Amino acid sequence: MPGCFKKTLFALASLISFASFILIVVAMGTPRWMTGKILCKTGADLVNATDPELVKFIGEIHYGLFRGGKIRQCGLGGRRSKFTIFPHMVKKLNTGLHVTIIMFLCVAVCLSLVSFGFCILNAIKVPYRAIKGPAGVCLWNFLAGGFIALAVTSFMAAVKLHHLTERIANFRENVFQFVILEERFEDCFWLCVASATTHAVNLLLIAISGINFPKIKTKTEEANVTAEDIMY
Repeated sequence: MPGCFKKTLFALASLISFASFILIVVAMGTPRWMTGKILCKTGADLVNATDPELVKFIGEIHYGLFRGGKIRQCGLGGRRSKFTIFPHMVKKLNTGLHVTIIMFLCVAVCLSLVSFGFCILNAIKVPYRAIKGPAGVCLWNFLAGGFIALAVTSFMAAVKLHHLTERIANFRENVFQFVILEERFEDCFWLCVASATTHAVNLLLIAISGINFPKIKTKTEEANVTAEDIMY
């Protein structure tokens, strides 16, 4: 049976692994990875809008991995619309990269659950196989954190290098052209970053659990040992 200190650390690590699982699932299901401001360039050019008048042509957009929405401002008031990434819009994006991001996060979800199970196992008993012990827990946490980091990096590449926001804003826009004035990463993106951080914390906890701290003898024990030494 593991000691009380190790039990506590592995129990804490299991909670952190489960928290990581929740964070990823919430992030994947919420359309708030990116928000931005979009300018209806066609409408602004038609009326030769000056700086004060450009406000009438600036709308908003937000999206996640599966759906999103936008407010089109083309001089006639704001028009709200919602969209889904699958099955049609994804064909106009970098399909391989977008699907890869989702796959990375799905793998990370599975690995977080595996890490959760292994932490529970180590909190209950000492496994006889190394892969089920602290080494295995470290492996699953390292892999889970790595896949989340890959997903986050890939999403940043899609936004900055492949102009993801602009492609989404102009999807099925036959008349108007939109340009991106501002874009920023939102809560769901940072939830994934936090999830990767939790696995790094788990690695630290497992490393601490392997430290053999010296046992502190009580005064009573020291007195008994001294008495026995005198007798012999």
